[in-house]
Amino acid sequence: MTEISPATALLAHGNGDIADRLREFVRDREAFSLNTWNQLLSVMRICSRWATENGRNFLPMSPEDLRDYLMHLQAIGRASSTIGTHAALISMLHRNAGLIPPTTSPVIFRAVKKINRTAVISGERAGQAVPFRIGDLLKLDSRWSGSPLLMQTRDLAFLHTAYATLLRISELSRLRVRDVTRSADGRIILDVAWTKTIVMTGGLIKALGELSSQRLTEWLTLSGLIAEPDAFIFGPVHRSNQASVITVEPLSTRALENIFVRAWQEAGPGQDARPNKNRYRGWSGHSTRVGAAVDMAAKKYSTAQIMQEGTWKKPETVMRYIRHVDAHSGAMVDFMDSYSVT
Repeated sequence: MTEISPATALLAHGNGDIADRLREFVRDREAFSLNTWNQLLSVMRICSRWATENGRNFLPMSPEDLRDYLMHLQAIGRASSTIGTHAALISMLHRNAGLIPPTTSPVIFRAVKKINRTAVISGERAGQAVPFRIGDLLKLDSRWSGSPLLMQTRDLAFLHTAYATLLRISELSRLRVRDVTRSADGRIILDVAWTKTIVMTGGLIKALGELSSQRLTEWLTLSGLIAEPDAFIFGPVHRSNQASVITVEPLSTRALENIFVRAWQEAGPGQDARPNKNRYRGWSGHSTRVGAAVDMAAKKYSTAQIMQEGTWKKPETVMRYIRHVDAHSGAMVDFMDSYSVT
């Protein structure tokens, strides 16, 4: 039996008014990031299958059915953050269908609170990428700079750019050669069209320091991409040690993640990191953002400054990354340390 895609199921909804609103929703899907849209489709697929198997209604979904669905997710081992994402996306779907989201019910408020409380008491902790810090970058720089392998030249330039800009890998992948300009002292300035949290016509400007500018310049020059304004900055390198000019689709997320894998193999601590929620055994696509935030906090930059550099909208996100940095500089620690022990 061929499974009907969630998008097709939406457009075929029996209620005419709901179907019209869902058609408008699908028509305007570019209002959302590709990642958000794909997440929505995935949640729809999982939830609609559960509803069918358990004789429940998917759209509209009653608070009682949503509660049972969320409890089912917890029972099969989904993280509380994942369950929260499912609830939020189901709510978003209902709003755009012109329906009252089931998440407005006290039934769901209590269910989510119960799920979160149970998760915390059972020892669940938020997953976090292994930080890629400035010392790691400089260690790699000492090993890969001047390499005869063009892939290592590209990887080093990528890691420098990722750390210096705190951009997400999807945002780095979209950078083109024409986005590169230079300041009066020769350092590189990147014109970032948009990010996950900043979508405006003015875009976002990111500057690189002297060493990072040098490494990116070396890559663009040696690869020949410097003469290809429409090419993506970080394109593939063939086994023949030649760069490929790509102008249609950027490197895949997997290809960019593999840069972090190679970096870990080259300059990591020599063994896999302690597993975190069965993930994060080494550096990954988020590691440069986390590492840069930690390093800035260690140098006493304010939370507001770190948020601006990483285009974070919520201080809670930054605080989760840097919570260990100032663990011994709290008010109570200072108070207690002000009394000498006799």
